[in-house]
Amino acid sequence: MADGYKAVSKFLICSPYKIRPVANLIRRKTYTEAVSILENMPHKGARLIRKTLKSAGANALSVNKHLEEDMLYVREIMIDDGPRMKRLWCRARGRADMLLKRLCHITVVVDRT
Repeated sequence: MADGYKAVSKFLICSPYKIRPVANLIRRKTYTEAVSILENMPHKGARLIRKTLKSAGANALSVNKHLEEDMLYVREIMIDDGPRMKRLWCRARGRADMLLKRLCHITVVVDRT
């Protein structure tokens, strides 16, 4: 496959601003190194990215039986904005503010080295 092997996770309840710094750590790293980095990070975003990365790796290994995990690397990782859930936040004196819960989409593409 010329375009690589892709996995997408959509509508994750976490702000893209919190996930992007974690994604920058594993960009263009080998697959095994990226998984080990994400397993040792305490962030929620690391857990969400690791799940998507493992799915992309499984897609690559199931399509091409001659590949191994050591031959893969993270070619592309994108953290995109999703829709925003609007919630009412009650304030003093009968007023209300809008609370925006941001969602994100994670796209990971792995390819052979």
